[in-house]
Amino acid sequence: MADICLFQNLIICPIEFGACCLVICDYDLMQIILGSSSIARQKILAEMGYEFTLMSADIDEKAIRTAKPEDLVMALAKAKADAIVSKLQTSDDQEKDAKPSILIASDTAKGNPKIHIGEDKDAEPTLLITCDQVVVYEGVIREKPSGEEEARQFIKSYSGKHASTVSSVFVTNLKTGFTKGDWDKVEIHFHEIPDHAIDKLLEEGLVLRVAGALIIEHPLIVPYVKEVKGTTDSVMGLPKALTEKLLKEAAMNV
Repeated sequence: MADICLFQNLIICPIEFGACCLVICDYDLMQIILGSSSIARQKILAEMGYEFTLMSADIDEKAIRTAKPEDLVMALAKAKADAIVSKLQTSDDQEKDAKPSILIASDTAKGNPKIHIGEDKDAEPTLLITCDQVVVYEGVIREKPSGEEEARQFIKSYSGKHASTVSSVFVTNLKTGFTKGDWDKVEIHFHEIPDHAIDKLLEEGLVLRVAGALIIEHPLIVPYVKEVKGTTDSVMGLPKALTEKLLKEAAMNV
């Protein structure tokens, strides 16, 4: 495939004789569906300049197990993609000038918008994005805590030590069947975390709904974050750079 040129929000692909053709339209026109109830992912996607609605990916995550965290998050992201694709409704009368759609899906969500899967060869692609994340501490994979006590144990264990997040993004071009995914890893080092901060975090309850009960952007935990080797958006569950890269690669596969 020819090298891809990016100009603002447009993708341009060079062709023979030095000419250029516009392959994908302005991203600002795309319909976006985020399949996550994660406030953090919604915030990140909004920061990336996208407007979006929500859709669900209902799978039994515990039924999918692998030894390596990288393999696990990729397997879960793919399973979520399969689950969402099975829900999508097709239409015989899709307009040729239909706007491109991007579907972003991860843990849980709500609403099942009607999306047409590429029966019109001239229509822009619909892109499906699924995500997952785990925390790794001393070589052990941690997912969402089973309850308050496990969440407390998780957070206390980070005190004065470090943990890593492994986040996956998986993109499917529903028009062509092209898929591409990858993962991003971030290492977080902590100062000592006092019990009163942990107590307040547990009272709020948000840590019960995230992998490893790990939230570095929360005001109660920010003072105790010593160093982040990577990006905060990746720790929050949606690495911006990786998401943009995979979107562009999948969109080019027309």
